Amino acid sequence: MTPRKPNGEHSIYLGKDGRWHGRITMGVLDNGKPDRRHRQGRTEAEVKRKLKELERQRDEKRAPKAGRVPTVEAWMTTYLTEIASLKLKPRSLDDYWSKTRNDIAPGVGAHRLDKLRPEHLERMYAALLAAGHAPSHVLKVHRILSRALKIAHRRRIIGENVATLVDPPSTDETETNPFTAEEAKAFLLAAAKRPTFTRWMVGVGMGFRQGETLGLRWRYTDLKGELFHPRWQIQRLKWRHGCADSHACGARLHRFEPCPDDCARHRSYTRGCPKPCPKGCTRHASACPQRKGGGLVFTRPKTKKSRNPVPIPPPFLPHLRAHQAEQAARRLAAGELWQDNDLVFCRDDGRPIDPRQDWEEFKELLAEAGLDDRRPYDGSRHTAGTILNELGVDMPTIMEILRHTQITQTRRYVKGRSPLSKDAMRRMGEATFWPATEPETGPTETTTETRDTRAARARKRRRIV
Repeated sequence: MTPRKPNGEHSIYLGKDGRWHGRITMGVLDNGKPDRRHRQGRTEAEVKRKLKELERQRDEKRAPKAGRVPTVEAWMTTYLTEIASLKLKPRSLDDYWSKTRNDIAPGVGAHRLDKLRPEHLERMYAALLAAGHAPSHVLKVHRILSRALKIAHRRRIIGENVATLVDPPSTDETETNPFTAEEAKAFLLAAAKRPTFTRWMVGVGMGFRQGETLGLRWRYTDLKGELFHPRWQIQRLKWRHGCADSHACGARLHRFEPCPDDCARHRSYTRGCPKPCPKGCTRHASACPQRKGGGLVFTRPKTKKSRNPVPIPPPFLPHLRAHQAEQAARRLAAGELWQDNDLVFCRDDGRPIDPRQDWEEFKELLAEAGLDDRRPYDGSRHTAGTILNELGVDMPTIMEILRHTQITQTRRYVKGRSPLSKDAMRRMGEATFWPATEPETGPTETTTETRDTRAARARKRRRIV
């Protein structure tokens, strides 16, 4: 009689179908029953090789869980819906969804997770670069996919995160273009002609982010103590469906066919015609009668340190007090139309300022001041960090003012200026080199040949002697 095999060891037998079959116990299922795996092949050696691989994965505690392995697209949907949504902020989650729909799902979405290979990702990244996407965009796609695969590996859905075997495109840091001190004054002089002058005074002079500036509230503004407490920020979030069937809710807005080449409906769209809706589309939440979570919303700043108080420069205080008095007069004039949000900077009826309109006004002020085009971030945080550095403020202090968590991040915000570089190199030259001496006046030696013959030169020497 064949002796009984020890627990955990595989068994192989020849089936009635003429193929070899093998079974092995990998552990225990969620319901408490043994997790028995089955492999088959044409030869006994082939089945034995497959079972040995399962044994190795089991002993190394990296065997995938039982059940059908999902595709990349199905797992990304599960990851973003049930896992990432608990940790990511709404804007970040929207960005993850956008890159999943537009890049990951069309590129590698049909592959099963355990069949995904590094070359699949490399071909997708090459296709994205060939389509005109920036390397930074492809790098973000890689990081999103790598994070999702890491969670799948941690939960033993797959045996390895293949994204760690791929080198994503390298990217250079975005070239910043902060204001000089003279350009900052020119910009603020142009802004002084507008009612929103104090908003730009705070944004440029204190290095606040756009959302933090527009979300400042009077209850967190201490004019006596000369402190701003940026506890909240304004952000525009995407609407989400509040109904039970989001696909049926947007039925009248679904477009599954691409637009014709001579489409006149989207002629004014700067990015061209929108892409057709995917099968089972759940978009168009802005038209949902029960929509929720969108529009201009108060959210917390990025990090806990971003809420630290920031000292208000004393020259700003008279302007802020005058702005407060003017806003009180506008509140009385608006009467019942006033929507009280306790905002420092708001519209004439108390509503928050739209970040899009704020961005457009920044571009208009650049043109009025005669300055070249740049990002609002360059005109606020990068400008504040650079000018503080020019004034001789040390990096730890700049880091506290900009409320960064790491000083390396602050160094990326500070751009060296040519006057500082020239002065530093002047002092370097004085420390390591000797002063130049003026050339002596008098006859100089010539390097040209004289026309005298050798005999004539000899006679001259004899006369001298």
